[in-house]
Amino acid sequence: MKEIVVLRLGHRPERDKRITTHVGLVARAFGSKGMLLASKDTGIKKSLDDVTARWGGTFFLKNDINWKREIKDWKNSGGKVCHLSMYGLNLSDISHEIKTANKLMIVVGAEKVPPEIYELADWNVAVGNQPHSEVAALAVTLDRILDTDPLKHDFSNPKLEIKPMPIGKKVTEK
Repeated sequence: MKEIVVLRLGHRPERDKRITTHVGLVARAFGSKGMLLASKDTGIKKSLDDVTARWGGTFFLKNDINWKREIKDWKNSGGKVCHLSMYGLNLSDISHEIKTANKLMIVVGAEKVPPEIYELADWNVAVGNQPHSEVAALAVTLDRILDTDPLKHDFSNPKLEIKPMPIGKKVTEK
């Protein structure tokens, strides 16, 4: 499986707490190894660590990182960088190329994205060229670029597990 991490670029704790948490939840659910947060928010880390402990897997969150250093280190170790932006090339036109990366960092913005990101990225990618949610953009991107079906990702050692049902809901404890 590919090594994928998500870099959440910026985070305004008073405004972005739910969205940043949802970026992390999507990253985890769709098979990313972890998330790098270019801000300090111990609440988000605690929340995502708790989800991972209960629902399984090995997802990590690294808090309060220097985004520029992380991107440069990632690229120096052979990784590629995909920046999600409505100003980029359409995902439908470039997904085949992104799929070739075995080590991929997906950059998801929050506040105004520094212009340098557009230069550091190997691909600036748009999931459509209209304003929409960064959470949706990440989900669609991961769905399109992974070789396996991310909706059927198997998580190791879950304490909780959902039993799919056509009507009702059932969660079992292991």
